[in-house]
Amino acid sequence: MADPGERDDWDAVARAIQNRLDETRSTQMEIASRARVSLTTLRELQHNLNPRRRRPQTLSAVSAALGWPAGYLAQVLHGEAAEPHANESTDPVLSSLSGLEQEIRALRARVDQIERQLADGDE
Repeated sequence: MADPGERDDWDAVARAIQNRLDETRSTQMEIASRARVSLTTLRELQHNLNPRRRRPQTLSAVSAALGWPAGYLAQVLHGEAAEPHANESTDPVLSSLSGLEQEIRALRARVDQIERQLADGDE
């Protein structure tokens, strides 16, 4: 009989963490702090550097720190259909937040451009 851990997909866990960090623009330090895990542990998970059995609490804490249900990364690890919060794709508040993020990025770009113009004018 095969060890259940042999079917664990740590590469999928690493991809999920990296994708979520990119989506949320969070840093490793922020997530490690929220999850109360070491930065080394998070990096190992994110880059699949040391695949081994982890305490279930570790994956739960990292899942929650990334804004997912506590069991999300465990489901990914075991090849189950992991779903973020059920209403995430249809929640109007989250849609509005996406729109606000886009507007903030556009405003930042405009402020950066203005600051560059002002700096060039000082020379």
